[in-house]
Amino acid sequence: MHFSAFTTSWGANFIAAGTVHFRVWAPGQAKITLRLSGKDTQMTAAENGWFETVATGVSAGEAYQFVLADGMAVPDPASRSQQAGVSGPSLVTSSESYLWQNADWAGRPWEESVIYELHVGTFTPQGTFCAAMEKLPYLAETGVTMIEVLPLAQFGGNRGWGYDGVLLYAPHSAYGRPDDFKAFVDAAHGHGISVVLDIVLNHFGPEGNYLPLLAPQFFDAERQTAWGAGIAYHQEGARQYILEAPLYWLKEYRLDGLRFDAVDQMKDATEPHILPEIARRIRADITDRPVHLTTEDSRNITFLHPYTAAGDVPLFTAEWNDDLHNAVHVLSTGETHAYYQDFATDPAALAARAFAEGFAYQGEISPQSGKPRGEKSSSQPPVAFVDFIQNHDQIGNRAQGDRLITLAGERKTRILLSALLLSPHIPLLFMGEEYGETHPFLFFTDFEGQLAQAVREGRAREFEGHSGYGNESVPDPNAAKTFGMSKLDWQKPVSPQGADTLAFTRTLLALRRDYVVPLLTPAQGDVGKIIQASEGVIAVSWTFPQGTLSLMLNLGKTAQPLPDQPGETLFAWPEATETSEPDSIIVRLSRGE
Repeated sequence: MHFSAFTTSWGANFIAAGTVHFRVWAPGQAKITLRLSGKDTQMTAAENGWFETVATGVSAGEAYQFVLADGMAVPDPASRSQQAGVSGPSLVTSSESYLWQNADWAGRPWEESVIYELHVGTFTPQGTFCAAMEKLPYLAETGVTMIEVLPLAQFGGNRGWGYDGVLLYAPHSAYGRPDDFKAFVDAAHGHGISVVLDIVLNHFGPEGNYLPLLAPQFFDAERQTAWGAGIAYHQEGARQYILEAPLYWLKEYRLDGLRFDAVDQMKDATEPHILPEIARRIRADITDRPVHLTTEDSRNITFLHPYTAAGDVPLFTAEWNDDLHNAVHVLSTGETHAYYQDFATDPAALAARAFAEGFAYQGEISPQSGKPRGEKSSSQPPVAFVDFIQNHDQIGNRAQGDRLITLAGERKTRILLSALLLSPHIPLLFMGEEYGETHPFLFFTDFEGQLAQAVREGRAREFEGHSGYGNESVPDPNAAKTFGMSKLDWQKPVSPQGADTLAFTRTLLALRRDYVVPLLTPAQGDVGKIIQASEGVIAVSWTFPQGTLSLMLNLGKTAQPLPDQPGETLFAWPEATETSEPDSIIVRLSRGE
């Protein structure tokens, strides 16, 4: 019998029917006791701070905790499921409990990706995996080929973005049980949609993190990230925990990939660095389907994303391209606060460079930091960049959670959406964007007491001098109302305006599928060229063996002559004319010989 999709060195693993191996790294404790279904068993101390024991007659769903030397009971840091909350008992789980309906799913190639970023708690009124399943036919019909789920690791309270998880192997219990998430992934595969998960391996959240008691060595006393203590990746137990978490999610839930959050905060002096080691382990262990690995990294680097001459990916597949977002945001809204300072001078030129070459900053001095940022990226293939005109961060890190349509208006938003979906980069939509959602996506948490007050006050301070912040009060992150305001309005896509925007998006995605995606194989670099970038006008072309794709968008105030763009008009909005009118876009395609 097969007992586990992936056996980890941490946690509770079935090794035979009814037999579970429990293991935890706790060099900070003299002894550890396993409390399983109310019965206590002292665990055996092994080398280097590990404790372990084997229990028989165990069934899936049984509750357990680790009891420290002082009698305090804590959850398993590698818990696969929580009974409720971050501090309560963990539950033994079995990989055999779910019967997969689409076990022959072979994945989709990366160039077909149209990513839909989804927060489970606010995607539907119910905020559960099961409720999200009901929307899968709608997403498939729209043209979405990949869902990216915001982080699921169990975090404090019921409401949150997920970036403050503390039990990095356990799906957040407020969304449903592990089998519910498996059912969601399974159903998505049945609709031809890949599922990737946003995963946070750079810090732990402020509530429910008991690792400092178990293993103070897990954290680097000399380093803090912006969100908490840095992880000591060179320590044996910490490294195994971090290395195994991505593989566990991919194998246990048959995911199609992962998005690694803020990898610039994963500082590691070990050779090899933990990031390439993670990627190589995944590539070596999962060979039955494509696995897509993307990174978020403020450094504008390319060494984690090499492509072979044949277009193969030995490490990470692509990087989130904040530069493109920031440039078009300044171009369309005029905002130049905070990190938008770097794009205040000639945003059209910076946006054009991002479209043509990937990064806008490729070693130039950042006005905001005063330091060089980035490296040459023009040799990267377009598919090495995930582009977006809004996402959870860029919306939610505004005081009022404003979406782009609220800031720039419908016309400019449609133009940028057209450029996003018809460029050869990989596009990402934030949930609701496809029909013009206007509900905000606010920062929300579910903390209590002093922690709640600290988050409330800190969030207000954070917005001083930031775009979208005036004298108005910042919504209380801990208020249930703040969470409720962030839920999608599912009446909007069936309203006349929402239905029109949805039809517009679906038209663009059909054009992308039929005309843009065929250009992208094999992945090749040095294909982009800037034709024009001035006075709010951007014209760029990409030359592939199969043909040349070009676009021109005008977010300026005056009409401009059309450049020489070979081929036939693939798309024009509002309509094709002899000049480039303000608030318009034209995309052309010439086919190769």
